[in-house]
Amino acid sequence: MNTPGWALITGASSGLGTEYARALARAGHPLVLVARDRARLKSLSTALSQEWAVETQVLAADLHVEAERQLVAERLRDPRFPVDVLINNAGYGIAGNLAESDDQQEAHHLAIHVTAPLELTKAALPGMVQRGHGRVVMVSSVAGYLARGTYSAHKAWGLSLARSLNETYRRAGVHVSAVAPGFTKTEFHERMGMNVSGVPRFLWLKASDVVASSLRAVDAGKAVVIPSLRYRALVAIAQVLPRRLHQGGV
Repeated sequence: MNTPGWALITGASSGLGTEYARALARAGHPLVLVARDRARLKSLSTALSQEWAVETQVLAADLHVEAERQLVAERLRDPRFPVDVLINNAGYGIAGNLAESDDQQEAHHLAIHVTAPLELTKAALPGMVQRGHGRVVMVSSVAGYLARGTYSAHKAWGLSLARSLNETYRRAGVHVSAVAPGFTKTEFHERMGMNVSGVPRFLWLKASDVVASSLRAVDAGKAVVIPSLRYRALVAIAQVLPRRLHQGGV
C-alpha cells in the first residue's frame, strides 16, 4: 500500500479548512497547515498529531501578501516533501456593492479568492504532473452560479478554472475539482457580519459532509461537485432565472 503524500490546506485554522485537515489526517496524510493565526494552527497541529499520529507542519502566512504567498508556493515546490493534495480553501465574504465598497477590501478579497489559489496551484502542478499523481480542490460556492457581486465573480472563476485544469491534466493523473457548497455551518457568516437568522434550517450543510463530498469528487476525477441534492436543484433553478432576481437570493 502506498503511503499517503503530503496535503497542504489553506485557511486551515477554522471552518472547512479544519474539517479538511481532520479528514486528510484520518486518511493518513502528513499535513501542511496554512493560515494567519499561528496559535490556532499549532493547537490544531497538536490535536491532529495526537489523534491520528500524522506528521504536521505549521506555516503561518497571510495570503493577501505576495511575499508570504511565495513562502507557501516554495513549500509546494519542495521536491524533498512532495505535496500530493492541495486544498485552496482560504476565503471570506465582504458586504456592500462595488460602487460603495472599500478599495483595499476589494483588493484583498480578489487576492484571497483568485490570486492566491492561482499562484499556489501553479506552484503545485508541475511536481504533480511529473510524479503522475495529484489532487487540487478549489473551494468555491453556489454563489459562483449567481450574479451577486465580486464574491460571486471570484467563486465563478474558481469553478471555471477547475473545469479547465481538470480537463487539461486528468490524463496525467492530476485531478482538479471545485466544490460549490451553499450555507454551511462554519464561522464564515459570523466573520462577515451577515445576519443568517432567516435562512431555513434545511438549507444548512454540515462542514464534514461538504469536505467528504469534495474529496470523493476529486478522487473520482469530477471537475465540479455541488454538495446535496437541494443545492443542485437550487442551482439548476437559478440558471434559468433572470439575473436580476439573483440579488434577492435563491
